Amino acid sequence: MENMLTFLPGILSGLQMTLGVFFITIIGSIPLGVLASLGMKSPYFTIRWLVNGYIWIMRGTPLLLQLIFIYYGLAMVGVPFTRFESAAFAFIINYGAYLAEIFRGGLQSIPQGQFDAAKVLGLSKSQTFFKIVLPQVIKIVVPSFGNEVVNLVKDTSLIYVIGLGDILRAGQIAASRDVTLVPYLIVGVLYLLMTAIVTIILRRSEKRLNVWR
Repeated sequence: MENMLTFLPGILSGLQMTLGVFFITIIGSIPLGVLASLGMKSPYFTIRWLVNGYIWIMRGTPLLLQLIFIYYGLAMVGVPFTRFESAAFAFIINYGAYLAEIFRGGLQSIPQGQFDAAKVLGLSKSQTFFKIVLPQVIKIVVPSFGNEVVNLVKDTSLIYVIGLGDILRAGQIAASRDVTLVPYLIVGVLYLLMTAIVTIILRRSEKRLNVWR
């Protein structure tokens, strides 16, 4: 117990960094994903080509490689980012691409007849999107979105590669210093708690959204 108390301050400090990357990714990737999904349906070929290229690159290369490229690679060409900025940027553009595909699937599931009906009723495109389309899309994509959020909790451990002090790095330092696996056990429990909390919140949200059935 005494050893655990010596580990906790460092690990809890790392937890703040992990949660910071997690929340800023959620805040930034959702609007990016929505915009990208709309861009994939754009009537303009250039916009569709650019958006599809962005999604192809982000989904076709490992997030770890993207982190390294953004932090180390961009600095070499005169575009330096801090470690946290690099992590936030890499996670946002990566998860934005995955969410774009999820939102695109949700948009495609809306029957064309609803768009036609909205047009007959005199609703503008923005009114149609926010009052008719968006509530249904949210309901449809919540399960897939939830899977990505759970993956995000675990993927935050990748930020150790650019030297950020997340909970995994803090646990690794403590384990090396005291030659014990207890810090890793604490880190594992914290990850389980985070994924459990996220899962509970998403399941409750999904139940509330059943009103749109």
